[in-house]
Amino acid sequence: MGLQEIAFGGIYLSPLLAYALLGFVATLVIRTLLHWVLGNHTLWYAAWFDLSLFVILTAGITYVFTILLESP
Repeated sequence: MGLQEIAFGGIYLSPLLAYALLGFVATLVIRTLLHWVLGNHTLWYAAWFDLSLFVILTAGITYVFTILLESP
């Protein structure tokens, strides 16, 4: 199955949009937990950290969902 479009109200949407939204929510949760545990001054270059965390989580979510959807 993989990355096929999802028909939503007659509009075709990429599943990557849903994966990116899940990655964004996961990034917010992990970032909040890290700032709560480590403090605000521990993470240097916070914008780069947030961006890389978002990319890593989105790629991981995409990988997991493509494996789950392709299994028989």
